[in-house]
Amino acid sequence: MQLNEFLIRFQLQPLSANNITSAPAHFPGREAAVLIPIEQIDDQLYLLLTKRPLHLRHHPGQISFPGGKFEAKDKDAMDTALREAEEEIGLKRNNVTVIGAFPPHKTFTGFTITPIVGIINKPFELVIDPGEVDSCFKVPLNYFKQNENRHLGQHWRKGKLYKVHYMPFEDKFIWGVTAAIIDLLCRHIDN
Repeated sequence: MQLNEFLIRFQLQPLSANNITSAPAHFPGREAAVLIPIEQIDDQLYLLLTKRPLHLRHHPGQISFPGGKFEAKDKDAMDTALREAEEEIGLKRNNVTVIGAFPPHKTFTGFTITPIVGIINKPFELVIDPGEVDSCFKVPLNYFKQNENRHLGQHWRKGKLYKVHYMPFEDKFIWGVTAAIIDLLCRHIDN
């Protein structure tokens, strides 16, 4: 899938404008935003993902999108996602065209995460903050678009059973809210 086709498919489906227009009414410290960075390389689209370092308190070692908690200085979820992407991997906000946002996702760990969809305008040099990111890698969007690469399983946590998305890719295991967001993106552009 090329960028023009992606943009047409993405924009054919309605998204709520309210997802990125304001900061949370209160700040208990559990609101967050992530950037879904999409980059066209040659004639193929890629999602850029990060692996969290093992020393982090929340979600150590997991695959994620660049992003993090809302800070008081952030205007909205878009501002949070763009700030975090710049801090974590060196992706400057002026190198991203935001095309929309998905509704916030609640995680079973207590976070509410707003996914912001953005197109990387031109190649950039990764500058990884080792305090927040262990590594960064790209996956062809076409890989995730294939239904056989997206799975739904179950996970027990504190005596409750949850449905959990997961997607193995090469030597990586993408699961949880990141996999759920990827699944939502794929279903959104395939409608």
